[in-house]
Amino acid sequence: MPKSLKKSVLPKQQRNAEATRKAILNAALIEFASEGVEGARTDRIAKAAGVNKALLYYYFKDKTSLYGAALDNVFETLFQTVTAALDRPVSPRERLLGYVEAHFDFIAATPVYPRLVMREMMGSSHKPSAHLVRIFQRMAVPVYTKLMSTIAEGVEQGELRPVSPQQTVPTLIGVIVFYFASSAAQKLIAGFDPLSPEAIAMRRQSVIDFIRHGLLTDPGEGPRDTKNTQGKQA
Repeated sequence: MPKSLKKSVLPKQQRNAEATRKAILNAALIEFASEGVEGARTDRIAKAAGVNKALLYYYFKDKTSLYGAALDNVFETLFQTVTAALDRPVSPRERLLGYVEAHFDFIAATPVYPRLVMREMMGSSHKPSAHLVRIFQRMAVPVYTKLMSTIAEGVEQGELRPVSPQQTVPTLIGVIVFYFASSAAQKLIAGFDPLSPEAIAMRRQSVIDFIRHGLLTDPGEGPRDTKNTQGKQA
């Protein structure tokens, strides 16, 4: 049954409950990304979501569980998105480029993601939080395994330069994520809005071009959007 049809036949009360929970999570993402866990306030989250605090606590027993649910929500959406790119039945180089594009596009469309993740990573620098342990064991490890396998396969088939998958994965993530994580500093230094649609489009092309020429044995003629080559071999 199509997703749209499934949604339409849900009882009205269930649809309203899902919409309310989603509104709370979206408001929580913004609050946690801006203020961190300690500085976040559930009254502000409830107000932004258009609900009262009693209803917020009906869905989430406390701030900690709300924070965990917010992290789960954003990470799960990201990992589902990039997994779909890595599962495409195409060559390793096209899967790799598809992953880069999918990851970049997700972050470009989810501006709270870099701040939320950077706060969590920095706070867990010495000892990973229970949230990170759960998320990485359940979601991140399978994706990273697929990505490293794609790189190893590409090297074996001669499509990628002989690089270390273990070293290449964090390099890829850094190239994609740092631009958004440092956008405030870039705006001060460069004097333009790095998050404008035009700047993001230019950055996207630059990232793809950088990776093509840095990793592919045959980079081709400049950046190419693999969204328009779904199912085609390189």
